[in-house]
Amino acid sequence: MSDALALVQIVLAIFLAVLILLQGRGAGLSSSFGGMGRTFQTRRGIEKVFFYATIVLSVLLVISIMVSVAI
Repeated sequence: MSDALALVQIVLAIFLAVLILLQGRGAGLSSSFGGMGRTFQTRRGIEKVFFYATIVLSVLLVISIMVSVAI
């Protein structure tokens, strides 16, 4: 069971890293501190998909880590 959970965590971490690297440079908190001149930016298309997929994968990774610690 723990081997399967470790494999799931590795796969989730790799996918999460790829999604983070695929996102634009102006995304996130860096734009709040002078990265881009706009204060509000609407996410559209694939950028929106990457954003929500990053959140979902992050939550799944945290849950899988919590489960592995509890075991």
